[in-house]
Amino acid sequence: MTETPGSAHPIPSGPAGPPADPPPVPTRRSLRAAQSTNGGQSSRHPDAAERGTPSLPVASGLPEVSDLPEVPDPPRAPGPSVLPDPQVVPDTAACEPSVSGRHAQEPGSSTEHRARSRGGRHQLRRPSGPLAWLRETAIIMASALVLSWVVKTFLVQAFYIPSESMYDTLVLNDRILVSKLTPGPFDLSRGDIVVFADPGGWLGSDDTTTPTGLNKVLSTVGLAPANSNHLVKRVIGLPGDVVRCDEACKDKGGPVTVNGVAIDESAYIKPGSTPSGGKAFCAVVPEGHVWVMGDNRQHSSDSRWNQNKPGGGAVPVSNVVGVVFVTIWPLDRVSAHKNPGSTFADVPPATTLSCPAGE
Repeated sequence: MTETPGSAHPIPSGPAGPPADPPPVPTRRSLRAAQSTNGGQSSRHPDAAERGTPSLPVASGLPEVSDLPEVPDPPRAPGPSVLPDPQVVPDTAACEPSVSGRHAQEPGSSTEHRARSRGGRHQLRRPSGPLAWLRETAIIMASALVLSWVVKTFLVQAFYIPSESMYDTLVLNDRILVSKLTPGPFDLSRGDIVVFADPGGWLGSDDTTTPTGLNKVLSTVGLAPANSNHLVKRVIGLPGDVVRCDEACKDKGGPVTVNGVAIDESAYIKPGSTPSGGKAFCAVVPEGHVWVMGDNRQHSSDSRWNQNKPGGGAVPVSNVVGVVFVTIWPLDRVSAHKNPGSTFADVPPATTLSCPAGE
C-alpha cells in the first residue's frame, strides 16, 4: 500500500478485487430492531424537558425515519368509480357581469321564461299573476272545444229522443251516443239502430226543432245533444232486400219477411205492439238505401208510411249519421245497445225477388 502526497487515505496496491456490495438501505423494521438493541442510549429533544414530553430512543448514527424510503401501499381491488353529483353545478348566472345592478341579458331573452341550466336540464320559470291564469284558462277551454268538435265530427255525437217511436228500447228524453264510424269504416247491418237526417217530408213543422243561442253553439261543438231534423229507427232491410207484410201479415200482426224469410222481432218490439203495426206493404230497397222501422210499430212514422215520398220510403245511406250504441242519461236508463244478430241470422243475401203486382 502506498500513499500519495496530499492524500489522507492510503491507496491499495496490488490487483483490484471485485467491487464491494453497497450497504443495505435501512427500513423502518430494521430501525426498530436497532433501537431495541441500542443499549439504552437515547436522545431527547432540547425542548423535551421543558414540555414534559417523554424522550424517544434514537439509535445514533442511523438516518432519520423521515429520510427512509416510503413503502407503497398494497394495490386495492377495483371498485365502482365515484362520479360527481350531476345536480351540483355552480350557478354561472350568479357570476355574470352585471349592468346597473342586474344581470346583463342577451338580445331576445325573456325575464318571464328564462332558461337556466341545472345538471344539463333546462327549467322554465312559469309566469304568474291574473293575466297568466286567464291565458292558461283560455288555452285549456279552446283546446277542449277543438277536441270536442273533432270527436263530434269524426267519432261520436250525442242526441236525445223526442218521441215514442222506439219504445221500449229508447224512451222519451233519453240521451244517446251515436258512433260515426258506421257507415264508413264499418258497414250497416240489419238490426242496427240508426240516427239519420230527414230524407224529405218525414217530419212535420211541429216535429222540427232548430237550436238557438248558446244551445246552438254547444250542439255545434258536440257539448249538447242535437236533433233538429233527425230521426232514429231500426234498420230492417239493406240495399236489394225485399221487405214485405201482406194482408195476412197485416191481419195477424206479423211476421214481416225479408227476402222471403219471416223474422222474429220479439227481442226488441214493444210489448203489446205487433210487427206489422196494422199496415200492409212491400218494398224493394233501392241501391244505396236502407229500410227502417220503429220498435213501437203502432206509433212510428217510418218507411211504411212514407212510400209516397222521395226514395219510396227508403232512407239514403248518405243521410245516416251513425249507429246508436249506448244510452247515457238518465242514470237509471244507462245501457248498451247491441245488434240482435239472431233475428236476421236466417235471412239470405239480396236476390232477384220482387214485390207481387198490386202490392
